[in-house]
Amino acid sequence: MAVAKDAIEYTSVKSIAGPLLIVEGVEGAAYGEIVEVICPDGEKRMGQVLEARDGLAVVQVFEGTTGLNTENTKVRFTGKTAKIGVSTEMLGRIFNGRGKPIDGGPEIVPEMELDINGYPLNPVSRKFPEDFIQTGISTIDGMNTLVRGQKLPIFSGSGLPHNQLAAQIARQAKVRGEGEKFAVVFAAMGITSEEANFFMEEFRRTGALERAVVFINLANDPAIERILTPRMALTVAEYLAFEKDMHVLVILTDMTNYCEALREISAARNEVPGRRGYPGYMYTDLATIYERAGRVKNKKGTITQIPILTMPDDDITHPIPDLTGYITEGQIVLSRELHRKGIYPPIDVLPSLSRLAGSGQGPGKTREDHKKVVNQAYAAYAEGRSLRDLVAVVGEEALTERDKAYLRFADEFEKKFVNQGDEDRSIEETLDLLWELLAILPLEELKRVDEELIKKYHPKFRKK
Repeated sequence: MAVAKDAIEYTSVKSIAGPLLIVEGVEGAAYGEIVEVICPDGEKRMGQVLEARDGLAVVQVFEGTTGLNTENTKVRFTGKTAKIGVSTEMLGRIFNGRGKPIDGGPEIVPEMELDINGYPLNPVSRKFPEDFIQTGISTIDGMNTLVRGQKLPIFSGSGLPHNQLAAQIARQAKVRGEGEKFAVVFAAMGITSEEANFFMEEFRRTGALERAVVFINLANDPAIERILTPRMALTVAEYLAFEKDMHVLVILTDMTNYCEALREISAARNEVPGRRGYPGYMYTDLATIYERAGRVKNKKGTITQIPILTMPDDDITHPIPDLTGYITEGQIVLSRELHRKGIYPPIDVLPSLSRLAGSGQGPGKTREDHKKVVNQAYAAYAEGRSLRDLVAVVGEEALTERDKAYLRFADEFEKKFVNQGDEDRSIEETLDLLWELLAILPLEELKRVDEELIKKYHPKFRKK
């Protein structure tokens, strides 16, 4: 970003703490203002004002404070906020966490510049999400339906294949209907070089990159940059959705790394810590990211979010998943037990939930039998899972024929429905598979499905 000619320059750096500079004697500095830091050797770095009060300004330096000192470091306040130049040319491109191309391609010629912090969206202008997005993943499309404008996080654990799942969703996701324009904005935060290479190769190999904008912030990049990355991604998403009438799916991984960066900066500022050392304002900060999803009245485009986070020690009550659950509309939970069985994707449908699923199911969206057959499958799988505990005590020989049918349903549900590998299933294929699995149960057990739906979709009657 160019620095204005009338930018004010200060040499009054009072102290340096981690990625932060404390500058005194500052007048008129504003929160979020971009600054230029001139190092003792003449190198220029960019920074942003975190706090301004009583003549003091706290500045976070994007490239870190290594090599800076209090005697010879200069700071120029530009009077501008952080912005990113946006254009449809960004589709098919890969950027770093500060919006600079890293794919070897040319710089983007922007159509406009937008503030990365976004603009407050009046709740009255919001439109209720109700249109189905097909991810090609049966456990999501069938059991925890995603709709346009929703924010539906994935709760994972260390070592689980959430990166593989994120790449698969980015590759397969689509909106149904003719002439609908769809794009994916993918932002990875604090990932390793190996993970970055996996994502870039996967996007290129599958052709998903053509309709995607990718931002990658590496683990060895400054923590400050991690704070910018999701906001840059969402700013591009807002441009594509509300200026270019596209339906945009934003995938953010890993939000745990983002929150760790928040904690690091908070500690450098000597702030009073909240739960487990995270800043007390983490809920508000996460809300400024998650609440940028949605639909707007009189706008054709939509923004749907899938934030992915790894739960420390698989603890769903940890502050990061806990606060995320309050702000978002449900969660998709990955299971370590299913992963050990070799099932992919290891999505546990029982603790998973999409609070807006019902609004995206039914005639004209998916299919008339969707809600009923899913309710029946949920109930059957839950009963089959509970019977496994009983079998561990009394043995399978003590079960009735009815119980054995439910036990078999639970096993087949995991093997055939949950375990789909890299297959891209349409919603019709997903629902047909549920009916085939429900055929394991006696007809009289299908109490949650209307008789006319059974006669229309049950394999026993379809074959006739």
